[in-house]
Order: sequence, then C-alpha cells, then structure tokens
Amino acid sequence: MFDLSPLYHSTVGFDRLGELLDNVSNFEAPTYPPYNIERVGEDEYRVTMAVAGFGSDDITIEVKEGVLSVSGKKPEKSDQKVEFLHQGIAQRAFERRFQLADFVSVQGAQLDNGLLHVTLKREVPEAMKPRTIAIKNGNGAKTIESKKAA
Repeated sequence: MFDLSPLYHSTVGFDRLGELLDNVSNFEAPTYPPYNIERVGEDEYRVTMAVAGFGSDDITIEVKEGVLSVSGKKPEKSDQKVEFLHQGIAQRAFERRFQLADFVSVQGAQLDNGLLHVTLKREVPEAMKPRTIAIKNGNGAKTIESKKAA
C-alpha cells in the first residue's frame, strides 16, 4: 500500500491513481500467452500476442470500463483421441487484461501467422486539449488559441 496523501495537496482528480497502484501491486501477471506492447505512432499503439493454434473463432476481444480483455478457448474435440509423445505447443485457455489509459480506444484486431495484433489509438477530445484563455483588461481581450495535446 502506497501513501499518496502528499500528492493530493497539489493535484486535482487523481484519487483513482491510488486505487490503480494498489491493483498493480497486488496483481500477478500471467505468463501465457507472451505479448508485446508497441508504440507505432505518436498516439497509436499495438498489442501483439502469440496465439499459435488459435483461430479467430477461438479468440474473444472485449473492452469494458477501460480494460481490454483478450481471451482464448479451444473447443473440446471429444471424437478424436490423440496420444502425444511430446506436447510443447500450449493450447490451454487464456485471458489477458490490459488497463487502457483515458481516451484510448481499440481500432481493430488482426490474426496473422499465429500473432494477434490489436490496434489502439489515443484520441483526446477537443474540449480536453490545452488552450490559452483570454485575459480581459480595460483595452480589449486577446483571442483563445488551441494547442496540440501532449
């Protein structure tokens, strides 16, 4: 548990930050399937997961309350009895969750050569972007200028 009370003296609206840090500190990340998180542009990202043996019908991608969930489950094949001499390719069910930052949305997903690519993009609404506010004085006012979000 982190004591974030000193930060609350100089910040506004970050009360959820403590909850996120507590969740991260209590979370043990699964190791299957392996994945990469890449930055492919200024506000564009891609999550790539190695899902060998899974088809597009076996994988479910869901976004709910700022969490991207990717899960996979192979259908049971009861009519085939396979005797493995060595089984090194894991085809067990999995679920991976990724906490998305504010204004990050899923643009699409593609399965290619055993790799699942999920494309993400951060789109800050115009109202949330920084802007300069005019200060009125007796001689007139300056105009408001928009600046690009960082």
